[in-house]
Amino acid sequence: MVLAAGLGTRMRPLTDDRPKALVEVGGRALIDHVLDRLAEAGVTRAVVNVHWFADRLEAHLRARGRGPEIVISDERDLLLETGGGLKKARPLLGDAPVFVANIDSVWIDRGDALGDLVRLWDPDRMDAALLLARREGSIGFEGDGDFFLADDGRLTFRGDAPAAPYAYMGVHITRPGYADGGPEGPFSLSPLWRRSAAEGRLFGCVLDGDWMHVGDPQARDEAEARLRA
Repeated sequence: MVLAAGLGTRMRPLTDDRPKALVEVGGRALIDHVLDRLAEAGVTRAVVNVHWFADRLEAHLRARGRGPEIVISDERDLLLETGGGLKKARPLLGDAPVFVANIDSVWIDRGDALGDLVRLWDPDRMDAALLLARREGSIGFEGDGDFFLADDGRLTFRGDAPAAPYAYMGVHITRPGYADGGPEGPFSLSPLWRRSAAEGRLFGCVLDGDWMHVGDPQARDEAEARLRA
């Protein structure tokens, strides 16, 4: 599932006439970067949620001519956030584990990041497996980090610590019904992750490469410079 319904307010003025998913980095729309990565990992069908400039995004997806088959989860009437979006899309996702991907992550991969995530995933032990990036050297991430990573791959949240070494970089694997128990309407996946972490069922692995969180125009420009280099 590709989460592409957000308003992209931090990306303005670039999102005054388009969804954030269609902002270009290195000559390609953000959503194309994500869909191409998923195709490389073997994904053949992608559910994409839409809201802001939904018609324009759908037209772009119809014209792509490559990569996964696209199925639309329509959030025109109400933007549902990450958890609500996953819950609404549940009937479209089937029963197998799913990648869930944000559209504002671009990365240079020196290994096999999505393959590593697939190899890590174990539904008997895990509720979700998250792809992480090292905080230092990342573009567009200004926080103090999200997670600590144990030797066995288990994640704990930063909590009261002043900093943590790893940030969530916008892609994870989970069960398609993971958000089914959430409330009606908009809600975030974060509380579900916190519960899973407390139960020892939130895991992660680390990108071998350079992560660019393209959340605002400055980060977009910095990402383009990194890609050119």
